[in-house]
Amino acid sequence: MPQDASAPPFAAVQTHSVCVVLPAFNAATTLETTLDRLPPGSYQHLILVDDCSTDNTVEVATSLSQRGYRLQVIRHSENRGYGGNQKTCYRAALETDADIVVMLHPDNQYDPVLVPHLVGFIEAGVVDVVLGSRILRRVDVLRGGMPPLKYFANRLLTIVENVILGFNLPEYHTGYRAYHRRVLERIDFDACSDDFVFDQQLLVQARAHDLRVGAVPVPTHYGPESSSISLRRSSVYALGTLVVLFRYVLFRAGFRRQRLFRAGAETPRDP
Repeated sequence: MPQDASAPPFAAVQTHSVCVVLPAFNAATTLETTLDRLPPGSYQHLILVDDCSTDNTVEVATSLSQRGYRLQVIRHSENRGYGGNQKTCYRAALETDADIVVMLHPDNQYDPVLVPHLVGFIEAGVVDVVLGSRILRRVDVLRGGMPPLKYFANRLLTIVENVILGFNLPEYHTGYRAYHRRVLERIDFDACSDDFVFDQQLLVQARAHDLRVGAVPVPTHYGPESSSISLRRSSVYALGTLVVLFRYVLFRAGFRRQRLFRAGAETPRDP
């Protein structure tokens, strides 16, 4: 059933306005399930950006918006890629009064019920960015359906990123994230790729601006409806991640004339 975002059971603890953005591509069969599991009152704004899906995602989203979900639907006229989709999501979120922006895939891979928990760490002032980490125990991750090759590649890249960036995160390659508004205002996310490496570039940008990044464990489900990329694109993604880490090393060494690490055009709003 649709959730009433105007009567939050979290009102006693939720002090910030929250916008949940849904970067969608062929999510017609999983969208309603995703929205049904969003806790009532855990958000004030809900935005779906469809990246020129070949199924009826837009029609399903429009129908749900008319049934009480208060869902804003934006459709790209052409496919802009995973990163390009997120750029539209974040621009639209910044046009609202949201203090915290949560990115949630509408493909039933991540559990929406945990949105208030991701938001809570930002509200408490612990971190500026929260990642929903799928990596707790190897056996649980593999039982959840993550392909073994993807798991081991994830672990290897995470080790390299922790060493270079100075974080101690369980993983970097999750699609479940929450950002304080000031993060999206401070960094120049438009300088990031339109492809899958967008996620890694944004995290490296956050590190370059000395923003605080943390992670919380989240369960995941890998079904036939869950989004995935081919081995070739995964290899390109891994190489792109290593390239952006090299660029960060150059940035820290004093080579700072890189658009990727400059401040965004927006003036950060007071917390």
